[in-house]
Amino acid sequence: MPTYKLRGIDVDFPFEAYDCQLVYMEKVIQSLQNKSNALLESPTGTGKTLCLLCATLAWRKSLGAFTRGIKNDGDLSQPLSQSKSSKLPTIVYTSRTHSQIRQVIQELKRTTYRPKMTVLGSREQLCIHDDVSVLRGKAQTNACHALCRKRSKRYCAHYSRAGDFLKSTPHFGEEPIDIEDLMNIGKSRGPCPYYLSRDLHKVSDIIFAPYNYLIDRSYRKTLTIEWDNSILIFDEAHNLEGLCADAASFDLSSGLLTACISEAKKCVDLSIGRRDDSSDKTCNPDNFAILRALLLKLEKRIEEVPIASKELGFTKPGNYIYELLGELNIKQKTATMLIDIIEEASVLLEEGTQAGGGQAKGSVCRLETMGDILKLIFRDDANAHAKYYQVHVQEVQGSFADSFKGKSRTLSWWCFNPGIAMEEFSKFGVGSIILTSGTLSPMDSFAEELKLDFPIRLENPHVISANQIWAGVVPVGPSGYSFNSSYRSRDSVEYKQDLGNAIVNFARIVPDGLLVFFPSYYLLDRCIEFWKTMAQSTSNTIWERICRYKLPVVEPRQSSLFLTAIEDYMSKLKDRSTSGAIFFAVCRGKVSEGLDFADHAGRAVIVTGIPFATRTDPKVRLKREFLDQQIQSKSNQCKMLTGEEWYSQQASRAVNQAVGRVIRHRHDYGAIIFCDERFTSPSRQSQISRWIQPHVKCYSKFGETVFALTRFYRDGGNHGPTKLELTGSGNQAEESENSQPSDKSLCKQLLASSQPSDKSLCGKLLAPMAREESQLFQMESKSSNSQIKKRKLSSHLDEIVPANLSRLVTDKLSGNPSWSHPANRLQNEKFLKHPAGTNLQSSLSKGISLQKHSMMEDTIGDFSRPGSITSMKKPRLGPAVLEWSQECSSTSKRTHLENIHSEAHVKSLPSVCLKIENPQENDKERDKKRVTEIKHNANSDPTSCNDDQKKGTDFLIQVREKLTDAEYEDFVGFMKALKTNAMKIGHVLQSIAKIFSLPDRMHLLFRFKNYVPAKYHSLYDQYVTKSSRAVKSEDPGKSTS
Repeated sequence: MPTYKLRGIDVDFPFEAYDCQLVYMEKVIQSLQNKSNALLESPTGTGKTLCLLCATLAWRKSLGAFTRGIKNDGDLSQPLSQSKSSKLPTIVYTSRTHSQIRQVIQELKRTTYRPKMTVLGSREQLCIHDDVSVLRGKAQTNACHALCRKRSKRYCAHYSRAGDFLKSTPHFGEEPIDIEDLMNIGKSRGPCPYYLSRDLHKVSDIIFAPYNYLIDRSYRKTLTIEWDNSILIFDEAHNLEGLCADAASFDLSSGLLTACISEAKKCVDLSIGRRDDSSDKTCNPDNFAILRALLLKLEKRIEEVPIASKELGFTKPGNYIYELLGELNIKQKTATMLIDIIEEASVLLEEGTQAGGGQAKGSVCRLETMGDILKLIFRDDANAHAKYYQVHVQEVQGSFADSFKGKSRTLSWWCFNPGIAMEEFSKFGVGSIILTSGTLSPMDSFAEELKLDFPIRLENPHVISANQIWAGVVPVGPSGYSFNSSYRSRDSVEYKQDLGNAIVNFARIVPDGLLVFFPSYYLLDRCIEFWKTMAQSTSNTIWERICRYKLPVVEPRQSSLFLTAIEDYMSKLKDRSTSGAIFFAVCRGKVSEGLDFADHAGRAVIVTGIPFATRTDPKVRLKREFLDQQIQSKSNQCKMLTGEEWYSQQASRAVNQAVGRVIRHRHDYGAIIFCDERFTSPSRQSQISRWIQPHVKCYSKFGETVFALTRFYRDGGNHGPTKLELTGSGNQAEESENSQPSDKSLCKQLLASSQPSDKSLCGKLLAPMAREESQLFQMESKSSNSQIKKRKLSSHLDEIVPANLSRLVTDKLSGNPSWSHPANRLQNEKFLKHPAGTNLQSSLSKGISLQKHSMMEDTIGDFSRPGSITSMKKPRLGPAVLEWSQECSSTSKRTHLENIHSEAHVKSLPSVCLKIENPQENDKERDKKRVTEIKHNANSDPTSCNDDQKKGTDFLIQVREKLTDAEYEDFVGFMKALKTNAMKIGHVLQSIAKIFSLPDRMHLLFRFKNYVPAKYHSLYDQYVTKSSRAVKSEDPGKSTS
């Protein structure tokens, strides 16, 4: 195992580290040594979690040995190998969910470091008591406390066994354990997993827990940690600022308040019933009656708040909440009494439900929420934190059941300073706070929002090479309509039609899985509705054409349906009748965060717009106003975030999260497609993740995008092996080195949070896909990877899936391989004739280069026959859509002549025939015409064809020699425009004539007429005459200078 010395610290790393991993670990150690905060971004797949663990634990080990054992007397404050006076720092490692923590612990197992550790969880996750485990919330906590009292008749045996277990196994926690391990020990040996983890965290070197154990004050108070010089790590911290603000805010709706009033009334009845039946006076009904009366007054007071405008609502500074509650005599002292009454009420309600034979499982006491609100408002004796808040009352239309009450109102107390949740750590004397994620960009908002100083920052590059990523901005669609998802154009027919046609093309080009992210559910629903219903004449709808190439899945709004949608997507990826599946989702949705679409699950991601929050949303509007007011109140020397900057960066971060779903490890590859003209702005591109920025290219025409993207996937065989292949080869080092916990396969992530019944289902989904991918992407051993890139791809045609995911299948009757495509199922062998008269299947089996025959025939052939440039054009009955029909693929080494053609127009089209799909033409008509063309090409005179090819080849060579690179690129663009009918014929001919309007190019000007359709000869002659006169009128000396 390699050891690296970084800033004087020896770091043991399981594998040979990449440069970016060494830089990352060095930044971590620098932060720890300097007791500074750090903001570290490293793309998914770069091994950031493994680097973070190794660097942090190596630094901690350099200060002193890890904790070993526990004293025999069970005193958890005095471990055997460490005295409390040593005060070695405790590391608290947090992540968003327990499933992510479980993956981090798996990474810890790969290292050589074995600190004393534990993982914290709630009673809901860890309780194994038959009766208590089915409860929820405060009722579960109170029931647990009651059973843990020694004098209790129903004393919990699991609780007492926790201490005994630690005495008998003092070295417990010195090997990595997770939630499941604690549960298994509790069920097999008896100790309570909850209290086992609580006792163990007192002597642990590193503690793993969800965010709320640090962010939430009530959770934080339950921890026994020496905060001085401790290290706090927030992994997957891209949403931390939002979580901090939400944890410090509340929304009290009319419905919630009504439920609280109803529960208070129920408590009055229960307490009176107890007093009458058993003379039980422990619960005073007067207390619950007072609680109910106060809640009724609060409800009435909220209804009396004057709201002049429904859009603006009622807004006051944060201190107004104390004025409003003060009118009801709810102040600091009385609030504490009310909180006690509410806790008593929650226990009474739970006991009443059980006594009545009701089901308490999953029941929620609404009064507990009211208690949490009071705790939040009156958390300090002083009200200094209120200056970061705004009080807002909003009126919304009530439900049908509440229609007799009129409109419903919601009282909100919103925190606009997320740093409130973090400010106490500076008071505790914490050594370092490290925030890390794959998508923290843009970083400025993090430092400003959290009100913390981050002197150490890092935006790491990816470990992938340039040929593994394609990133492009597509500002216009196939018909030239600008892509802009703002409210001004998103509802127009032209926008939705061109966006749909673009997705049809991308669905045909991109292999396997394709993710499409919309800015909002509104736009997602409107576009899909339009694509399903709108059709011209007898043509298929856009939705039907998308389904022809990829099976669709739409992200549901309901969380309960999300797992089903994922399973549906995974199963459709395996469907051999199409070229994959397409997942329509929204930015900030469940698909865009936390899930990993590695390898075939996500070969491209399309972002259809910028997900700006609704400007008129009260919370967004007030947040912007709050930030602008803060700037006005502070000195000009203090750098702060404006409301507009915050608004823009929030949208950019959502985009970065969405595009981060693809390219999940070192051997992965994929495309990132930005379908919105606003991404052409340099300021907008600067907010994209740093590792993507160097690869972003803007395309002025949609056709250019299709050419470039097709070539990227055509060369897909050179991108390297997939993660599944690495696993199959047994190369654990290669697999683990770049696999972060967040980089697990999609199904594995779902397994972490799904029920046992879901595990078998996901396992069944994953197994066939692993076999399929290993068959489609067989690669040679690692030692010969460099040679693979140099070999002719034609020798591997039977191993690599072509650009549009036509699949090489075996004919059941003959056993010979053949190309099969869902859109063009030409099963008969006679339909697979090569243009030069050779059999395509024979060419494939012999492994010969098809570049010479196919590409030259299809491209240079257009110059060999007069008028053939537009011979493939179909009647323009509707908006043209670029689509590609691939007969075969090859990237064999080309001659000088072939390289000339590959530089622009034919560069990305190995044997790719350009065609224009007419939406009004059905599949049968297209197939019939296609068969006719293939037969015609096969029966043409080869001698005549070769002569025409030679003439066309000579002409192209001369054009390439006379034109500059920029001019040649323009020439190719005009040629494509002729083919696709994307521009007016007059403009194209005039532009080409202008390019040839130099004395040394006049022969090209005249010769080009041979390749112009006869009906346009007179028009071209006019431009030739004008160009000739212009050249003659020029000064000869000037023209030759």
